[in-house]
This record gives sequence, C-alpha cells and structure tokens, in this order.
Amino acid sequence: MEFDDWEPVYEAIRRDFGYDRAGDERGRDRLASLLETSFDPSKLPIGPETTVAVAGAGPSLETDRALERAREADVVVAASTAVETLASHDIASDCMVTDLDKNPATVKRLTARGVPVAVHGHGDNLDAIRTVVPDCNHDYVLPTTQAAPRGSVRNFGGFTDGDRAAFLADHIGAARLVFVGWDFDDPTVDPPKARKLEWAERLLFWLEVRRDERFAVLDGRRDAIETTALPIP
Repeated sequence: MEFDDWEPVYEAIRRDFGYDRAGDERGRDRLASLLETSFDPSKLPIGPETTVAVAGAGPSLETDRALERAREADVVVAASTAVETLASHDIASDCMVTDLDKNPATVKRLTARGVPVAVHGHGDNLDAIRTVVPDCNHDYVLPTTQAAPRGSVRNFGGFTDGDRAAFLADHIGAARLVFVGWDFDDPTVDPPKARKLEWAERLLFWLEVRRDERFAVLDGRRDAIETTALPIP
C-alpha cells in the first residue's frame, strides 16, 4: 500500500469521524521521537507461501473453529487483546497490532520477549505513547501511522487494529489471509466502535479486491458494504 493510494481513504475516514490530521501527525512524530531503533517488518516470518491468521478481538475468537484456524495458520498477527485470548488457549502470536488503548503491559512484555508489536500513533493516544513506548524493547517496536509515513514510522494502510493487521500481512507478502475473531455485528460494542467496525469491513473488502482474493469473513455481507469512499475500479 502506497500512501498515495491510502490517502483518499484516510481523508474519508477523517471526515467521517472528525479527526484532526495535525493530531495524527503529532502522534506519528511523538512515536518517532521516542524510538532509538525500530523493528524491520521484513523480518516477520511472512512470505509467498504463508497463510496468516488475522485475529480480531471479538467474542467469536474463543470458538473451537476460530481457535483451530489460528492453530493451523503459519503465522498469527493479532489485534490488541486477541493476544491474551489466544495465549489463554496456548496459541502464540507472531506479531501484535495495537494503538495502546487496552493492554499496555502486554506490549511491554512481548517486546521484551522479542515479539514484534506494531504500535500505532494517532491524535488520541499521545499520552499512551509517552508512557508505554519508552519501556518497550525498541528493537521489536514497529511504529505505524495513518497519516503520511515519515522516517521509521510506516503506513501499511488500515484504520482499526484488526484491519491494520491485515494490511500489514498483505504488505509483507502473505499468500493467504484467514480471519478469526471478527464480529462486525457485535451487539456489545458502543456506537463509535460499531462505526469503526463498519469501516473495518469496508477496508477488508477493498483489500480483498486489491489481492484478488475472497475473504470468508465477508461472505454474505458484500452486497451491503458501502464502497463509495474506496478507490475500487
């Protein structure tokens, strides 16, 4: 994903939620300023023969089928608290994707153990960046932004932790993406989170079009997905 391709979608998301681009850039720059080094994403064990399980943190992650699919995958890239859920079933994550909003202790622990964590900087998590990132092993912090990339801070595409995990795996060259723990219609989430899930669904649809792949998680949902903001031919 090149930023020129991502930027129109980012602007649509920003308008929808009222986000300040300057705030996202401050998050990006604060993240960069705190890192002495960073993780090289090409070191993730993802390649042209790799099946990657992209784990969301929805309640369905603890179903037998979801756990089985995660175990069968070559690599697991997990969003936020999905890391703990999988670990409770003896499934290790190869990479965590987070904006530090829920489980900062896990971020610190994973980087200390040599597990890469894609840490996202945006306008609403400046304090979390300041308090969490200095205590991480920077060799295993992969800094990301939804604004223009700068220096070591990368933009692979994506908006929520879950869909950023998918775009990251795609960027590195995964052969196949499977999705576990994705609950677009989760009745327990609040309205802002529900809107974010709508965008996550749109972005996964865009990604499957770009990859010429069909994601099972979108089966039965494609006809209702709003795509006007997506650069789909």
